[in-house]
Amino acid sequence: MTETELHLPPPRAWVGPLLLLAGGVFIGLAPIGLRLGLDHLGPQAIAFWRYVFAIPLLFILLVAIERRMPARINGYVVLAGTFFALDIALWHWGLTLTTVANATFIVNLGNVCVGFIAWLFLKEKPKPIWFAAVLVAVIGAAALSLGGEPGGKSDIRGDVLAIGAAIMVSGYMLCSKLARNRLGAMDVIFWLTVVEAVVAGFMVIISGESFMPPTLAGFAAPAFLALAAQIGGQGLIIAGLGRTPAAIAGIIVLIQPVVAAAISWQLFDESLTAIQGGGAALILFGIWMSQRRPRRRPTTPESKPLQDAVRNAQ
Repeated sequence: MTETELHLPPPRAWVGPLLLLAGGVFIGLAPIGLRLGLDHLGPQAIAFWRYVFAIPLLFILLVAIERRMPARINGYVVLAGTFFALDIALWHWGLTLTTVANATFIVNLGNVCVGFIAWLFLKEKPKPIWFAAVLVAVIGAAALSLGGEPGGKSDIRGDVLAIGAAIMVSGYMLCSKLARNRLGAMDVIFWLTVVEAVVAGFMVIISGESFMPPTLAGFAAPAFLALAAQIGGQGLIIAGLGRTPAAIAGIIVLIQPVVAAAISWQLFDESLTAIQGGGAALILFGIWMSQRRPRRRPTTPESKPLQDAVRNAQ
């Protein structure tokens, strides 16, 4: 075995993080789809149709891939779906009052906090490098959010709603992790979406919004969100949670505000300053730090006899 081979991560060790990273990129498109759909539907109705459009597609995918009907739903899925639907409801309201980057940053603080919650409840103690990665990523996220030019569209009411969404997203990540430990990824994402559609329907009624857009063109944004954010984004994140510690997952999905801010720069004229660009770079660096693994010391001729003796003794 060469020294290079000794430094390689365990087989499939990167599958979970890569799934989470791809899911975070797709979820980063969610605020873009919301902004583009607000001319036709309210924020809660957009969320409702996002889930409704995704349900039949997820059912077809589950049956085609697993060759069976969905497994029985459990309580963790119900809790996770409720938390996520409330997170999206508060986040959608917040996005109508503050900038995309600001709302996304605050919500994603909940993803970081889930690492501490998992440590407390799931006994998933993070490695020391995780704390440094969190610090770097949060500083970067703060710079991305708060480093814009003054006089923007930020509103304290939107920030408060985003804080509530951050609390919900922590509960969602924790319960999704528990659900994923008991069910397959396809079962979890399917039942999550069903629960989310039910909760979102109540949110539309409570908010007084109309379920139907004035024209069929109003369904374009929810359909886009169903494919990109719900099936692509949330589906990949659920799959990645089954292969990745919750603490690491919370940092990886911080790619969301980077994607959202970069696209918003072009679509909504929310230009990025040098500070915000540096913040985006820090987030990416924090994600990279969270994935670092300790280097294994190569086996030397002098140490090999001792290692063989220990192995034989075991």
